Amino acid sequence: MTKDINVLALVKGQERYIFLFDDAHRAETLRTLGRYASNQELSFTWYDAAVLSQKIRQTVPPPSRVVMPRRFELPQASDPLAGDDLS
Repeated sequence: MTKDINVLALVKGQERYIFLFDDAHRAETLRTLGRYASNQELSFTWYDAAVLSQKIRQTVPPPSRVVMPRRFELPQASDPLAGDDLS
């Protein structure tokens, strides 16, 4: 089984910001964008982080929710009681 790698890049003048991540590390990549934006030593801005975050959310599907099967089927209030005459 192969794992797809997502590539996200930003070019700012002579600087290159390249992010490689798989779908399982999407949230970590979003946090990294915030850390880069808060770092005053980088030219990476909050605007850059917002734009790239939007790209991540548009192109990478969010993790699917796993729906657990119901273990027991309980009668509902609208269900007829056992032994009731339905005629």
